Formats: sequence, C-alpha cells, structure tokens
Amino acid sequence: MHLRNDSQRFGLITIMLHWLVAITVVSLFALGLYMVDLTYYDDWYRSAPHLHRSVGILLFLVMSFRLLWRLVSPPPKALASHQPWERISAHLTHWALYLLLFTAMISGYLITSADGSAIDVFDWFAVPSITGDQKGLEDTAGDIHEIATWAIIILASVHALAALKHHLLDRDDTLRRMLGMASRNPDNH
Repeated sequence: MHLRNDSQRFGLITIMLHWLVAITVVSLFALGLYMVDLTYYDDWYRSAPHLHRSVGILLFLVMSFRLLWRLVSPPPKALASHQPWERISAHLTHWALYLLLFTAMISGYLITSADGSAIDVFDWFAVPSITGDQKGLEDTAGDIHEIATWAIIILASVHALAALKHHLLDRDDTLRRMLGMASRNPDNH
C-alpha cells in the first residue's frame, strides 16, 4: 500500500488519519457526556477534563495536518458507480465535518481559556489564552461546543450509514477503499 492517495485508492496516511480522528472524536464525545455529570467528589472530576482538553488540542494538530495532507495528497476520484447526488452530498458532508470539527475544537479551547488560563497538554506544553479574561465567553463557547459536537456525531453517523449502504446494498468499493482493502470489482473505477 502506498503512503499517498492515488486517483483510485486512499493511501496509508489518509486511512490512518481518518480512523484516528474517527475514534478520537467518538471517544472525546463520550468523555464529554460523562464529564458533565461529575461532581467535585468524583475521582475523575479533575482528570477527565484535563484528558479531554489535552486530547482535543492534539486532535487540532492532527486535523491541521490532515487538511495539509489533503492538499499534498488529494483524495481519489469518486467511484464511477456513484450518482451525481451521492458525489455532491459526500463532498458537502466531508467539508461540513471539517468545519464542525474545527468549530468544536476552537470553541472547546475558548471554554477553558476564556478566563485567561493556558491549557496544559499532558504536561508536555501549554497553549496560552489568546483572549485574556473575557466575561461571558465561556458560556457562549460552551453553547457552540455542545451544538457542534452533537452535529458532528449526527453527521458522522449519517456518513457511516452511507458507507455501510455502499458496502452492503450497492456492493461497491467505497468502504473497502477507506479500509485499505483490494477492490472487489476492478471495473467499478
């Protein structure tokens, strides 16, 4: 398998980035849901938010690299069997997911840094506040973060269902390409 994408297949780097981001986003979402019900006396009261913020900052770096990688190694062409509406909706869905992910990550950063605090990332480095102490920003950013993360999960679920539809009903190579598997129908390209 090649590292870079070609006109027919995804490369190893794109595949790894896709699944790393997918697993991380679902995990962060689950952790976020868990965190909102923690009380001061829970064992995870301090460590869960620290983990959530640290992974969120690292995800921002990975997503920034992923966007740059997309420019260096453009995705393969859509399969010839895809209808025009499928191509358009897939394209719009991918860009909406990118926009929502960056919205969630930036708003998450603003929730913590709105009081002027830096975000410590696993004691490796700190990301300083760019806003300083801004009254009300934490609440606004929190609302945006919640809406964006729910939108990501809903849209990612539709995305996953569409991949399963292509795999199980259409029996095309859409999902196989993102799994790095050989084509089941070489004439489908």
